[in-house]
Amino acid sequence: MSIPSDLEIAQKATLKPLDDIAAAMELPSHLLEMHGRDVAKIELDAIDVMADRPQAKYVVVTAITPTPLGEGKTTTTVGLGQAFSHIGKRGVVAIRQPSMGPTFGIKGGAAGGGYSQVVPMEKFNLHLTGDFHAVTSAHNMLSAVLDNHLYQGNAAGLDPYRVTWRRVLDVNDRALRNVVTGLGGRMDGVPRESGFDITSASEVMAILALSTSLEDMRARLGRIVVGYTGDGDAVTAEDIHGAGSMAALMRDALKPNLMQTLENTPVLVHSGPFGNIATGNSSIVADRIGIHCGDYLVTEAGFGADMGAERFFNIKCRTSGMVPDAAVVVATVRALKAHSGNHRIVAGKDLPPALLEENPDEVHAGGANLRKQIENMRIHGVSPVVCINAFPTDHPSEHAAIREIGESMGARVAVSTHFTDGGAGGAELAEAVAEAANEPGDFRFLYADDAPLREKIEAVATKVYGADGVDYAPAANTSIDLYERNGFSNLPVCIAKTHLSISSDPKLLGAPTGWRMPVREVRASVGAGFVYPICGDMRTMPGLGKQPAAHSIDVQPDGTIVGLF
Repeated sequence: MSIPSDLEIAQKATLKPLDDIAAAMELPSHLLEMHGRDVAKIELDAIDVMADRPQAKYVVVTAITPTPLGEGKTTTTVGLGQAFSHIGKRGVVAIRQPSMGPTFGIKGGAAGGGYSQVVPMEKFNLHLTGDFHAVTSAHNMLSAVLDNHLYQGNAAGLDPYRVTWRRVLDVNDRALRNVVTGLGGRMDGVPRESGFDITSASEVMAILALSTSLEDMRARLGRIVVGYTGDGDAVTAEDIHGAGSMAALMRDALKPNLMQTLENTPVLVHSGPFGNIATGNSSIVADRIGIHCGDYLVTEAGFGADMGAERFFNIKCRTSGMVPDAAVVVATVRALKAHSGNHRIVAGKDLPPALLEENPDEVHAGGANLRKQIENMRIHGVSPVVCINAFPTDHPSEHAAIREIGESMGARVAVSTHFTDGGAGGAELAEAVAEAANEPGDFRFLYADDAPLREKIEAVATKVYGADGVDYAPAANTSIDLYERNGFSNLPVCIAKTHLSISSDPKLLGAPTGWRMPVREVRASVGAGFVYPICGDMRTMPGLGKQPAAHSIDVQPDGTIVGLF
């Protein structure tokens, strides 16, 4: 079956006026701040205005450990949101805004796909209402204030060799990973080594996602640690008088963006924290509004359930106080076959022909990964629903194999064809999610707030990842001791590791056992409110590939954008 490209489908969409979308959410139109015809910001007053209304069921969409191509979590999130209308319910979707780095890199956009997309696709992927630019500006404002503080006498006593705050830019540019600032003459600043991360990796982006109000965001910005003194005392953005200007730049960015799907389902698009070193979830503010706007609020957690969902449960829900009613675990035939160890999938290259051949035994061989991710939902007391995200190249026997694996774990399983059939193709999934969400809840965190940092790290590593234990490099131990001395031990942990394995080694497929997790270093995002141990080499500034999407994106004479996919 051949269907048009995502961009072709999106550009033929029939959009409703956003006043109509808001009316379907019972959101008063005076709370909308229009940005053109197709996008609006929602005033923060909506949180209080909607607070006394009934709450929707809260559903998070996660996945098995993905291949480098991804397994369709965003598409499933959008498709499920649309599908609720096909079973007589009202769905609302809440997702992250994509970084323009991957949009112009290998990924090419993140608005969903096929007939389950957020539209307009071009606005969704390019600038939107400028929130990413606000994050970039606020982050770099603090960088400028920091360097000026050093130049003007360094009253805070910052050790230039212990400055931890870098700069950001929303592009993939490997040449900026490591730079030296302050070169030139004496009037050009204090020379020091630094570098750039991509904007989605900024702590300011994580703060945008985890703030509960404008007042909370202002306080979090002030708590950002920019470095340490020679005695090991933390120096904050508040200490160097940079937080107020940051808050001014971020004020409007805290308002969520309202869009719609191809089927006119409301979508709240807000924030875009990095999935490796941050939470990989959309904003709390958007959820606090969306939870009162329908029967089901469907949100997405980045990467596999061992990463995005674990952080959703233990960081986002801990901060928001909101409790999930059900979780969707997206599984694909190709990913489970890949976890058999018989195939190698490379981003940007065609799938191996053997992967497309009918082989339910390979699905079963890779099934340990699905079983472990279902278990990871149950560890947190959340009812899982396995979504078989169907591809045209799949075979019925392979779907039956996934169903057998899921049902053997006591999970509901549904086949969904939302990519090709839109919301109607997700009706079976919507029914299963509705049943799961009506079960009595037993949500629980993995660890206590007051547990020591090492205990929190080891709880995630052993219970969620299946490690036998954790090995800390000397630098990691030094950092943990420093953070606990500075009073950061009450923060949750966000383990930065590969997304291509439940383990910390991308080569270990399925559900590895008999391994130990090495922690190379530990960093703290104190303003955002978490500590992140780093396992392996985490790139926070991607580079462009040999044939990036940037080569094909263009504008026609009539203004139509082409080349997005």
